[in-house]
Amino acid sequence: MTTDTADRARVALPISQLLTLSVYWFGIVAIWGGLNQVILPQRLDLIDPARLGLLTALTVLIGAVAPIIIQPTIGLISDYTVTRWGRRKPYIVIGTLLDMVFLFALASSNAFLGIVVFYFLLQLSSNFAQGPFQGYVPDLVPARQVGLASGLMGTMIVLGTIGGIGIATAWAGGGEFVLPTLALGVVELVTMVVLVLTVDEGRRAPERTMSWWAVARSAWGRDILAERNLLWVLAVRLFFLAGYAATTFGIPYFMRSLGQSRPEANETFFIGSAIIGVATAVAAIPGGRLSDRYGRRPVIWGASVIAAVGLLGVAVAPSVPWAIGSFVLFGIGMGTFLSGDWALMTDVIPKHTSGRYMGILNAGTAMAQPVFLLVGGVALDLTGFLTGDATTPLGPRVAMVVAAGFVVAAALALTRVDPRRREEPAG
Repeated sequence: MTTDTADRARVALPISQLLTLSVYWFGIVAIWGGLNQVILPQRLDLIDPARLGLLTALTVLIGAVAPIIIQPTIGLISDYTVTRWGRRKPYIVIGTLLDMVFLFALASSNAFLGIVVFYFLLQLSSNFAQGPFQGYVPDLVPARQVGLASGLMGTMIVLGTIGGIGIATAWAGGGEFVLPTLALGVVELVTMVVLVLTVDEGRRAPERTMSWWAVARSAWGRDILAERNLLWVLAVRLFFLAGYAATTFGIPYFMRSLGQSRPEANETFFIGSAIIGVATAVAAIPGGRLSDRYGRRPVIWGASVIAAVGLLGVAVAPSVPWAIGSFVLFGIGMGTFLSGDWALMTDVIPKHTSGRYMGILNAGTAMAQPVFLLVGGVALDLTGFLTGDATTPLGPRVAMVVAAGFVVAAALALTRVDPRRREEPAG
């Protein structure tokens, strides 16, 4: 491998550079944390509370088509791009600016069809930026700093989720959805500017011997089927993050299962999310360090046990304090998983086209919420149907049990993963 980014990857980066490599995650996740966990469920609940799980599943499933296609394709194209800015930055800038447009359109739509269409377009633009962005850690971070960089990314992801939920709940409790939706876009725009102005990514790329159309098509070449280890890593990420998607029903859980009003549920969910986020952030960096010392798989297995116990605690919680305590346990497991998982992905992917493979692995992220909603969301609705009460307190509790099952499935899939670091041959 002869790119200057490969040469730079042998040099330790200062902490300030590792932080700026991570900061854009805050902006990306703030949007999806605020939308998916607060704004979207409440808007759909107002449209049809009896079919909340189904409507949420349909919206997110349709939206998930975009990242599955866009992330690996644009990620691979960015691998071969040569500009004065570098390989990744042009796509990050364009995608972020389009996010602002589609967030405004989504905020202005009141009908279910409009919400679905602009949610899908927002997924397109967001992943247009995210696919190339995910190539930075494999591009620039040396092996000895991968655990730390992954921990910092996990921390930014958690803090972004808290920030997005905080912005959304500041208005959504009173039924206002336009201002928080637009504010989420402003947060992403600011983090994009910080990233673009502070990261020097290099300007060289692997030699391109085919047309751009051929490059785009090769993102989904059948050679990926030979990468069995990567496919098992994808399965681990898909199942674990499907368990995390149970937080989509956090506000309905506090309303239905614990009897709170909508404003109370919004406030409790934000407070709970902040506490969970602190626990997750505190666990993220130590989790990355532990994965460097003891290996990626043992750390992820430990995270799975902690997260599954936390989710089961939420499922049976008789009170709000019990539920919050269980969510904190889940947060610790989530933070530990995020750092170990990112380090594992960075270790096992082929490094010469990191944008492509990170995009493919993050298809697991894109599909996690739809997969959970198709199982857990339908289970929530079916519980209401069987009990004759569309808003039965039992529905969200059943969804939490389903989420714990997904986390266990992630731990089982990890047994098939070879965690050894993959290096490219010299030259």
